[in-house]
Order: sequence, then C-alpha cells, then structure tokens
Amino acid sequence: MNFAAELGGTPFSCTETYNGLGTADSPIQVLDYRMFVSNVALITEDGATVPLELEQDRRWQVETIALLDFEDGTGSCTNGTAETNMTVRGTVPEGNYTGLRFNIGVPFDWNHGDPTLAPSPLNLTAMFWNWRGGYKFIKFETTPVSADGMNMAQDMHTEGAHGHSAASGWFLHLGSTMCQSNSRTDPPESPCANLNVMTVAFDAFNALRQQIVIDPAPVIAASDLTMNTPETSPGCMSFPNDADCATVLPKLGLPFNDISAEAQRLVAVR
Repeated sequence: MNFAAELGGTPFSCTETYNGLGTADSPIQVLDYRMFVSNVALITEDGATVPLELEQDRRWQVETIALLDFEDGTGSCTNGTAETNMTVRGTVPEGNYTGLRFNIGVPFDWNHGDPTLAPSPLNLTAMFWNWRGGYKFIKFETTPVSADGMNMAQDMHTEGAHGHSAASGWFLHLGSTMCQSNSRTDPPESPCANLNVMTVAFDAFNALRQQIVIDPAPVIAASDLTMNTPETSPGCMSFPNDADCATVLPKLGLPFNDISAEAQRLVAVR
C-alpha cells in the first residue's frame, strides 16, 4: 500500500516553506512528519474485514504496526533521519477487496514498553513520550519563518548565545492521555482513559490503483500556528487541558473534552 505525504494539497518536502496554513497566514517550515499505523485490513465485497499480514522486516514493520516516515533529514528536518518510508507491505488471501480500514496509533499492548528494548521501528525514541504515555502516534512539527527566511528553530540556535528567545513552533503530537500509573516511568496496567487511536476506513479502495494521502492542513485549518495557549506545550499535545487541541482532535475523528468527534480530515484516497 502506497502512502503520499502532502501539506496543503502539495507534495511534502523538508526544504519547502509553506504559506496559507492555519488562521495566521504566516509562512512555516516543517521540522518533523511521522506516524504509526496499525491493524491494517482490507474489506471484501460482502463487508468482511481481512487483516493484512505485515511483512516482518523489523525495520519499518513489526507485528501489526508500521511506521510511516515522510521527513528525510534535510532542510528544516535536521532532527530527523535520512531514511523514509511511504509503504505498508503485507499479504492477504487471494480475493476481491473493495475497501480499506486501519488505525493510526500503537495498540495498548505495545504502547507502554521500554523503547530501548523494543524491536524497530518501536525503538525510535524520538517517537516516544514516556512509559506512562507511550508513543507519539502522529508527530507533526512546524516552526514559523521570519522575514529573512530563517525559521525560528534556526533563530534559537544562532541567537541563543545572546540570550534571545524565539517561538518554539507549533506541534501536533497525538498519543494516549489520562493514563494511570505510579510514575511517568511506570507503564499503566489498564488502557488509558483517552486512547486517542484513530480509525480510518474507506468503503472504496483499490490498492493497485490508488494511494493513501496524508495531509494535516485540513486538521490544523482553525489553528494559529504562530500562537500557543499560555502554560501549555507548543501546539496540541492531546491532553485535556490543552486548549490548542479543541479545533484539532475532533478533525482527527476523536472527541476532545465535551467537543464531539467529526469525520476525520487527515487521510484521503485517490
């Protein structure tokens, strides 16, 4: 299955500056763009769900989990990796399949282990919060671009010696929240109150002719990417006290506090 990363309807690149995203209409660059998918299945003509048996390469895929990595470590993505992955590979029994279903997230049984002991791609600590919270299911990070074309992440690096400060950016980190354990370094014994695992389904999908397009622009359309709620982490970190999530999580098909979920707007097929 082939995935494509876009931003605002254009192919994603770590070397591009993007305009017209969010409400501020201020130029941004992207620092990171990765996500976990799991429990991929095809749907038959009669509505039966048939799991895709993933190729166990233990690099990008393990068990029912795969990492999609759209950044390539160039341009503004300096904290990323050179390797990318835009496919999910596996097999199903021969048949006539007309639909697709998968999750964006890591199953609970795998979500709260020790990433330093986990098989790849779950050993990627850049995609991990802590044992209590587990993995970042989606990691999409942006930074504003100043008038001279330098992003704020670069500004912080070059001006730090002079004691200057700059906006750290606007991040979307989707993950499980309200998890109960004795400490941040202890895994929860039961599922978190907010699993925040997305379910994506398409009644019509042809794996031989169509690709799955990921585009966060509709999800962040009502967010000001240059501002952040005081006393919270930059952007939306999925926690109930983070007001910046109020216009974001519902567009991922997830409820947020007393705000109902909408139809997810992150994923499309074409």
